[in-house]
Amino acid sequence: MKRTMMSLIGAAAGLAAVAGVAAVAAPDGAAEAAPQGGTRLPVQRSALLCPVPTSSEVGDTTYTSFVPRGAAAGADAKKGTAKLLPAGTVKDSGAGDGTSKQRGKGKGKGKGKDAGRSGGADSGSAIVPPRDTKPVAPLRQAGRPVTATTDAADAPALVGDADGTLAPGWTVQQTTSVAAGNGRGLLGLSCTAPDTTFWFPGVSTDKARQDHVHLTNPGPTDAEVDLELRGKDGELSGTTAEGITVPAHTTVTRLLSTLTGTPATNAALHVVVRQGRVGAAVQASDAKLGSDWLPPAADPAAALVLPGIPKDATSVRLVAVAPGAADADLKVQLATPTGLITPAGAETLHVKSGMTTAVDLKDLTKGEAGSLVLTPADGGSKAPVTAALRVTRGKGANQEMAFIPATRPVDKRATVADNRAKGSTLSLVAPVPGKDAKVKVTASAGSEGGTPVSKTYTVKGGSTLAVDPPRPSGLKGSYALTVEPQPGSGPVHAARTLVQPMGGIPAFTVQTLPDDRGTVVVPTAGQDLSLLND
Repeated sequence: MKRTMMSLIGAAAGLAAVAGVAAVAAPDGAAEAAPQGGTRLPVQRSALLCPVPTSSEVGDTTYTSFVPRGAAAGADAKKGTAKLLPAGTVKDSGAGDGTSKQRGKGKGKGKGKDAGRSGGADSGSAIVPPRDTKPVAPLRQAGRPVTATTDAADAPALVGDADGTLAPGWTVQQTTSVAAGNGRGLLGLSCTAPDTTFWFPGVSTDKARQDHVHLTNPGPTDAEVDLELRGKDGELSGTTAEGITVPAHTTVTRLLSTLTGTPATNAALHVVVRQGRVGAAVQASDAKLGSDWLPPAADPAAALVLPGIPKDATSVRLVAVAPGAADADLKVQLATPTGLITPAGAETLHVKSGMTTAVDLKDLTKGEAGSLVLTPADGGSKAPVTAALRVTRGKGANQEMAFIPATRPVDKRATVADNRAKGSTLSLVAPVPGKDAKVKVTASAGSEGGTPVSKTYTVKGGSTLAVDPPRPSGLKGSYALTVEPQPGSGPVHAARTLVQPMGGIPAFTVQTLPDDRGTVVVPTAGQDLSLLND
C-alpha cells in the first residue's frame, strides 16, 4: 500500500493542538512507543459525560472527580481546570419516536411513560434545561479526589471538560445507591468519553428487563445517532432507529424494547453517530436481579479480555457479537489465580456473522476470582468480536447483577475513583502465559484527608490476581486507584469491584480500567504521518 507523505514544516504545533484532544493506543494493546522522530505528549483537553443517574425517589448518587498527580508532567500548560456542568434533557410529550426514522415491520413506539422517554427532539418533544447550572465537583488540583452528592430524582446528565494539567488521566466515577424498587441496587459507572461508535453486548428487550440507552451530546451543535439491535438470528425484527437527534448539551434516553417487537434476552446494541459525537451508556434494570450500568465494550477484535469476575459469583453469562462479514470461533478460558483453565462444557464458542451468541457459565469461579480470556480457536476464524458478561451474586430473592465488558489493556496508566475504606477489590490479569505483568498501584490521598500509598504487584502470565488494594495512610473520605505497568511488563488488564451490601442483598458494581489514553504521539516536522497508524 502506498503511503501518503506530508510535510509538517511549520504545522507541527497546530497538529499537536488538534491531536492533544484525544490519545492514541495500539489496537492490540501492546505498549505503543513513539514513532521515530515523534514525541509523546500529554493531551491538552479531555471530555467526559455522565448520564442521568436515576429517576428513583430513594436514590443517592456520588460523583468523584480525580486526576493522578504527575499525569501532565511536561505539559506546556501551567494550570488547568476540570468541571462537570448539568445538561438539558429531552422530554417527549407523546410524539413517540421523535425525529428518528424507523425501518422494519414493527411500530416500535412503546406504551405509556416508556414511550415518552424514547424519542429525540422534535415538535412533540421539549428540551428541559437543568434547574442549576453550577459546576458539579469542580477539580482544581491533581492527586486528591473531589466529590459531590445528590438525592434528586430529576438529577441531570453532566457534560464534563478538562484542560491543561488536569486533562491527562482525568476520570469521574458516578456511583448510585437505590434502596428499593425495580431499579434497586448499586449502580456504578466510569463516565464515558464522547465517540462516534459504541457496542453494548448483553442488552435485553425481554419483558423482565428495562434497558435504557442514554445518549449525551457535549457539542455546540446537534448530533444524529442510529441505533441497531442484533440477536441470535441477526438484526432483530421490528425496527432500527435512524437519525435520532440529540440536541447540543442535552441528553436523550431511549427504551430499547420500543425498537423491536421481538423480545430478546441476549442482544447487542450498536450505536452509530452520523453527525457529531456523543457519550453512550445503557442502564439495565431487572425485576429480580436489580440494576446497574452496562458500559461500552472494547472495539471488536480477534481476542478479548473480560477482567474481574468476583470469587463468589453465583451465575455468569457471556454474550458475544460478531459484527463483521465472517463467523468467529473462540477458545474460552478462565484466568484463575494459578493459571488458565477451560470451563467444562464451554471450551469453544462459535459466533455467526452479524449475530449474537450467549452461554451460561454458571458459577465458574468456584470461590476464586477470575477473568475470562477469549482467543481465536485452533484453526478457527480470527474474525473480530466483542463481548460482555452479566455477573450475579447472591441467591433467591437476594440477588444482584453487574456487568463486565471486554476492555482495553492498561498501556501506560488507568485510574478508577470512589474507592471506600471497605468493599473495594482490585483485579489484575496478565492474559498471556509466560508474560508476567509488573504493576505499580497508587492509592491517592483521600477526598477529606490522607497520604498517598503505592505498592507494586507481579501477576503471573495467564493468571488473575485479586487483592484488597492499598489504602491511603490516615484515609478520610474516598480515594482513587491508579494502575501503571512497569518497564518490561507483559500485557495487563484491570477491574475494580465495589461492594456495598443493602440488607440481605449483596449489592455490588464492577468498573473495568482501560488505559486512560492520557498521551498522544505528535510527529516532528517532515515526518511520514502514516507511521502513526502502523
